[in-house]
This record gives sequence, structure tokens and C-alpha cells, in this order.
Amino acid sequence: MEKLKGPNVACTKANCGWRALLLPQLNRQSLYVYGSEVAVEKECMRQLESGVFVIHPFSLMRSYYILIMMVITFLNLIGIPMEIAFLDGNSGLAWEGFNVFSDTLFLIDVALNFRTGIITEDAEEAILDIKRIRVSYLRTWFIPDVIAAFPIGYILLFAGLHYHNDDNPSKTNKMMRILMFVRILSLIRLARVSRLVRFFNEVEKVSNANLEVVRLFIRIMSLFTMIFLLCHWNGCIQYFVPMLEEFPNDCWVRKENLMNATVIVKYSWGVFRALSQMIALSYGSMDAPTNYVEMWIVMVSMVSGCLMYTVLVANATAMIANLDPAAKEYKSKMSRLEHYMAFMKLPPELQLRINNYYQARYGGKWFDEKDVMDTVSSALKEQIVTVMCSRLLRKVPIFQNRDQSFINTVLLKLQYEVFQEGDIIVRQNVPGDRMFFIDHGQVLVETDSYERELCDGDFFGETCVLNKGKHLATVKALTDCQCFSLSWDDFQDALEGFPDVRKDLEKMALLNSDGGLV
Repeated sequence: MEKLKGPNVACTKANCGWRALLLPQLNRQSLYVYGSEVAVEKECMRQLESGVFVIHPFSLMRSYYILIMMVITFLNLIGIPMEIAFLDGNSGLAWEGFNVFSDTLFLIDVALNFRTGIITEDAEEAILDIKRIRVSYLRTWFIPDVIAAFPIGYILLFAGLHYHNDDNPSKTNKMMRILMFVRILSLIRLARVSRLVRFFNEVEKVSNANLEVVRLFIRIMSLFTMIFLLCHWNGCIQYFVPMLEEFPNDCWVRKENLMNATVIVKYSWGVFRALSQMIALSYGSMDAPTNYVEMWIVMVSMVSGCLMYTVLVANATAMIANLDPAAKEYKSKMSRLEHYMAFMKLPPELQLRINNYYQARYGGKWFDEKDVMDTVSSALKEQIVTVMCSRLLRKVPIFQNRDQSFINTVLLKLQYEVFQEGDIIVRQNVPGDRMFFIDHGQVLVETDSYERELCDGDFFGETCVLNKGKHLATVKALTDCQCFSLSWDDFQDALEGFPDVRKDLEKMALLNSDGGLV
């Protein structure tokens, strides 16, 4: 089967044109659900064979549609409270046109949801059956979406046109009361905030980004968007309620002389009062609430501020806790280690060397390397060790010009080790059973007659894996050294499947039984 290259490969085969936008694209979530690119291509073919107009949840059209709807929804959630509280029906033709456009778009969104596939957490494929989609949507978000999409914009537009064309005073007063009721009723459109939250969740799911930092950014952005909307709505309510009471003499609007101020000044004072009350700084003015309505507004603001703090702290704590689990695990290990060293009454110098070793060995992050290597496939394991160590083995004479299968087998036997500055890695005339490959660092090779420094890419102790003899020199770490070691036992295991290589190395060991540096 031809490998999938993008969201419209299967569509090109079927010459389906614009329907390519409805088919699933390759992204993190689709590969997670279907397992492979071939499986995603099969899903494309399954949708095409159904012959029904259905928008796949991982399609390109769905991705762009979500982003557009997020912007439109956010503008609605900002503009609707501003219009109701401050514009007093004089929002202008541009805003009325945007209202009508938004209402139309949300009505279309309700209809499209009956034709949009569904992915459940335990599903192995998207639900593309029209009947199942319809039943699922009617049981979940249909009623909230219909309420949020109620076409208030059309009602306001037609009522406004009738109001401006009618010269009868009694009818005009009646129409003004109806318009005020409709404007208050338009608050139900704030229920579109539920759509914004769902859009944020969908963006996180279908994002091509495979980085935790991107997912964290989306979560932070959604959290602060909700906090901003809460402060914005509260600021609009601060002015809207006195306006409904026709600005009594003891209300804060008259006290601050804002009756004839500009919209931006009124909004700024409203948000200032809201934030002052939400963070329990003040009442937003010098005086306490003067009537029970203002008192209730202040209480609601304070409670919403407490809830805002609670949500913010809870989410921030969860994000910080999950931001870098490896660093968190390292700190936990170091904390237990320090308690252990204190309990055993180890000398301060030794405690410092142990702390420095852990820092050099793990770099502030704790990973169980054995567990990681045990959980990946053998092919991936070979690729990992090849990237890390292949260049080191190629410099050793006994491994040069060897079969790649043998090299890969040896690579899997290597063990990662760290030595601190001043550590004696091997001692002269002491039996050895390992050879070492220096990844980073410097060592000093010493005998009675000479000294030599080795650095990145060098090796020592090769005679020990050939004949398991004694080390011919002392090797001391001049800096912190990161090395890979190969033991004699592991080397013999690697040779079991390569008898020809074993014979060559045995001959080499006989010829060089008295040679070698270490």
C-alpha cells in the first residue's frame, strides 16, 4: 500500500477534490488513535467509501474551523457585555452586522455538529455514522448550543429598524422597553463561553505539536482567557446594574460623575471597581456600598475573586508539578540521599563528593535508563546506542572493519559510568575485566616510565577484554568523566553469535599479549 504523505493522498486517488478538507490529516492525536500512517490512510478510505458528508474530527477543515470559531467566540464574549452595559443601543451598523454574522455562524455551527465525527476516549476509530452522531449530540451539547446560538442579533436589528421608523410616542416608549428586555435577554449568548472552552480542548488534541511546552502554553492561555473574561464581565456588570435602576442618586456612577463620560472612561472605572473588589483591595471607591443592590454586587465580586484565586492557584500548582517530572524526581532522590548521609554521619567532604557525583551523573534530572531501554523496541534500542556510542567503538582497533551486526551487539552491552575529578578509575597491576570509552572528559594514564593524557573519543583497558589480564597502568580522572564500559563477561556473550570474530580476536590476543597501554 502506498504510504500516506498528507491529508489528501487518499482523496487524490479517488479524485474527490474539495472533500480532501473533510478527511483526517496526520497529527499527534490521529497517530495516537490509529497507530500508524497506514491506518490513517485506511481511515481516509473508510470515510470516502461511506459516501456521506461528514467532517472528520482530525480533518484540515475542522482544524481551521476551530481556530476561526475561537476568534469569533472570544470577540462575542468581549463585545456583548460592552454593548449591553455601555452603548445603550447605539452600537452602530458595524457591530449590528457583526452580531447578525455571529448569530448566523453559531446557527450554522449547530447544524454542522450533526455532521461532525466524534472521537471518544476509548474508541479505536472516529464515529462517522450520522445516526450515532445525531444521538450523541442531542444527548450532550445540543441544548446549550441552541441557547447560545439564539438569534438575538436579528431581533435587535428588526426591532431597531421598527423603533426608528415609528413616530407614535406611546409605541416608541413600549418599543424602548421591549428593546431593553431583548438586550438583557441577549446575555444568554454569553453561554458561548462553553464553546470557547471546548474549542481550546480540541486545539490541544489535534495540535501537530508534540512538545509538552506547547500543551502547557495552550492551557495557560485558556486559563488566563477565562480570568480575563471574568474580570471583563464583572466590570460591565458594575455599570450595567445602576443603569437598569436609572442611576439613583446614591449610586457610584453619579458619585464619580460618569453620566456623560466616554465609553472608555466608564469601562475603565467599572473594571477598576471589579478588580478592587475581586482582590479585596477596596470597594473601588472611597465609600462603602450605599444600597443593597451595590452590596450584593460587591459580595458577588468578592466571591468570584476568591474562586478566581482558587482556580488560578490550583492550575498553577498542577502545571508546575507536571512541568518537569524528571527534575522533580531528581530533587526527591537527592532529598532522601541527604537524609541518608546525615543519618550515617558521613564526613562533609564525602557528602560533597556524593552530591557532585549525582549532579555529574544525572545533570539535575532523574531517568531510569534501564527501564527506558527495556521498554523500547530492539530496533529503537540499537538506534539509541548507535547515536550515543558508535563513534567510540569505531576508533578501537579490535572493532575496526567488523560486521555492523557485531558492532550493534557490542553496543547493547555498554554501560554508562561517571567518574569525578581525582577518581582512580583503574590501578596498575590490578586484575581488570573491563575496557573504557571516554565520551567526555580527560584522564591521565600513568606508569613508572611515562604519562599520557586521554580525552574525548579515546579508550583504555582493551587488553582486559581480550585476555582478562592485569592493568598495565594507573588511570586517573583529571576532570569529571563520562564513560562507557564493556565488561569481559558481556564481551564474551556478544562473541557467542560470531565465531569468526572470536577466532580473529583470540589470534590478536596472542600476538599482543604483552602490548597495550593499560
